[in-house]
Amino acid sequence: TSCSWLNAVEGFFAKLTRRRLKNGVFHSVVDLQAAINRFIKEHNEAPRPFVWKADPDQIIAAVMPER
Repeated sequence: TSCSWLNAVEGFFAKLTRRRLKNGVFHSVVDLQAAINRFIKEHNEAPRPFVWKADPDQIIAAVMPER
C-alpha cells in the first residue's frame, strides 16, 4: 500500500522508546532532545538496509479480486 513505509517508521519509534525513553528520566526538553539525538547517532553508526521478504505475486494475489 501507499502507507507501507509507516511500518519501518513505527519500528524505529518503538525501538527508540524501548531503548532510550521508556525508563529514562528527563529533567527538561533539552535533556529529552539530547537523548533522542544520541539514539539517532548510535542507530546511524551501524545502518542495516531493509530486506523485503514478501513474495510480490502473493501480495498482488491478496489485493486483487479474482475474476
